[in-house]
Amino acid sequence: MPVPWFLLSLALGRSPVVLSLERLVGPQDATHCSPGLSCHLWGSDILCLPGDIMPAPGPVLAPTHLQTELVLRCPKETDCDLCVRVAVHLEVHGHWEEPEDEEKFGGAADPGEEEPRNASLQAQVVLSFQAYPTARCVLLEVQVPAALVQFGQSVGSVVYDCFEAALGSEVRIWSYTQPRYEKELNLTQQLPALPWLNVSADGDNVHLVLNVSEEQHFGLSLYWNQTGPQIITLNHTDLVPCLCIQVWPLEPDSVRTNICPFREDPRAHRNLWRAARLRLLTLQSWLLDAPCSLPAEAALCWRALGGDPCQPLVPPLSWENVTVDKVLEFPLLKGHPNLCVQVNSWKKLQLQECLWADSLGPLKDDVLLLETRDPQDNRSLCALEPSGCTSLPSKASTRAARLGEYLLQDLQSGQCLQLWDDDLGALWACPMDKYIHKRWALVWLACLLFAAALSLILLLKKDHAKAAAGGRAALLLYSADDSGFERLVGALASALCQLPLRVAVDLWSRRELSAQGPVAWFHAQRRQTLQEGGVVVLLFSPGAVALCSEWLQDGVSEPGAPGAHGPNDAFRASLSCVLPDFLQGRAPGRYVGACFDRLLHPDAVPALFRTVPVFTLPSQLPDFLAALQQPRAPRSGRLQERAEQVSRALQPALDSYFHSPGTPAPGRGVGAGAGDGT
Repeated sequence: MPVPWFLLSLALGRSPVVLSLERLVGPQDATHCSPGLSCHLWGSDILCLPGDIMPAPGPVLAPTHLQTELVLRCPKETDCDLCVRVAVHLEVHGHWEEPEDEEKFGGAADPGEEEPRNASLQAQVVLSFQAYPTARCVLLEVQVPAALVQFGQSVGSVVYDCFEAALGSEVRIWSYTQPRYEKELNLTQQLPALPWLNVSADGDNVHLVLNVSEEQHFGLSLYWNQTGPQIITLNHTDLVPCLCIQVWPLEPDSVRTNICPFREDPRAHRNLWRAARLRLLTLQSWLLDAPCSLPAEAALCWRALGGDPCQPLVPPLSWENVTVDKVLEFPLLKGHPNLCVQVNSWKKLQLQECLWADSLGPLKDDVLLLETRDPQDNRSLCALEPSGCTSLPSKASTRAARLGEYLLQDLQSGQCLQLWDDDLGALWACPMDKYIHKRWALVWLACLLFAAALSLILLLKKDHAKAAAGGRAALLLYSADDSGFERLVGALASALCQLPLRVAVDLWSRRELSAQGPVAWFHAQRRQTLQEGGVVVLLFSPGAVALCSEWLQDGVSEPGAPGAHGPNDAFRASLSCVLPDFLQGRAPGRYVGACFDRLLHPDAVPALFRTVPVFTLPSQLPDFLAALQQPRAPRSGRLQERAEQVSRALQPALDSYFHSPGTPAPGRGVGAGAGDGT
């Protein structure tokens, strides 16, 4: 079956161009051999019968090595098949036997017997080829002139064109002489397979997934199937040096034109390094991810706390050549957040990342000590600083020199972390944060107290400005009677957020509520809301009234008790935070109540909670919104407009709630006085 040129390119190519395979014109099999040998094809389809091994009568030709090559057999100009060319390498094995009378009597042999030793060698070589579901045997005749007959020496090779095979098939080849003087030579080879291509989507990105083995090379072309002149626009951010263009007419075996115009483009090189990333695999191993292969070298550097440039540790370490997507290693004993990797290309710094900072935390106030050793094992130490490496001990005025004695003591007592060690030296990281001189302690303490006071003043001013700019804070507390009521509460909270209010409700903080616990979360929210001059809104429902009455009358279940579980646990927890304010008379001005018109009558709210205004919604929305304004704020002329806005946003949720199955019918909520528990 003819193999399309594109498929051969995809399966066999080593680059985006089509792999050039030799084309054999014509359907006939053929054979040729090395210079000096003569050969011809004796039979192209014979019966494969190796037979038994026979002793060689003298020098014989023996196959010693098989070699294959993929070619194209083209019976027609545009009709080609994949074919396996086989080369058989031959050697002279065996030797002439000495005549018995010459050995016995030491006399000269008959001159007539010298002639066979100067004669040429002739052999019939069998090639057996199997590739499921086909099998073939061919017979090649080879003749070697006497001048080339040297025992144990190669005389050349004979080449057969060719055995047809399919992509991805496994071929087995045997070779032996007829008659057979030695064990047959064999070779098994797996032909390249057409890789499986999948297209997958990841958000706005499209991935082409090509499933090939690691040792297989391939080329892949993405092309426009268009006619006539075309102008194709490439985004400048997609340009990289290895981006090439291939153009060809959609005709069988057409010539393809290839150009890589961005190899020297500065924009492409900038894009390449913007896309390049360093990735830490283990403590010592890492690799460079980049769209293209590039010449680069890498070295470790030390970045001190304070924003100083990263100082390369060369020497004692050295620059290492970098290969894209190949795992590299540095001989480190320990990692450190201040250790970074610098990547240079053409003597210019292109990339720098502190790979160990992600796992070991931010930069530390450590000093790096470099220990050097000479062949006599004499050692010297210096501290790496922005000005250079300061010898220790030293009388210089640098920070490391002033603390040199303490650093040496820490090194000897094992308080420094050893990062690297070999015969030439070592690297040590020693902490510096504890070396604050005693005479500066009071000064630092005063500075810290002043900074803390200044920060507190600025924070209070910021919070006040934030509260003024973002509206008054409002904490919404409710009982989760059912999922429909929760959706109604969410609609009210969302509508209030459209006004100059900052609304907090547990519906929007379920993760924090679960992590902190209901009591802790409500207590923190109430304290923050009241500290900012905000207001706590108690949204009463039949379930909320029942819980309040139960607690006030019987004391059966204390709010927030560990034994209480159920959908109303969060409201129970909130009661433990707000009831003390009502019982001690601190609620007026800080709390307001509300309920929905058709769900609950205001008189059903327990008397203790009616010490603050209780509004029905949406009928009393203007008064409710006025109560949520900042204290002493003038009544806005837009209050009625805002009330209508909230009412419109709330109405769909109200209609949905009161028309859903299982919802109390209008007027059938808790009546007046039903919950008065005081």
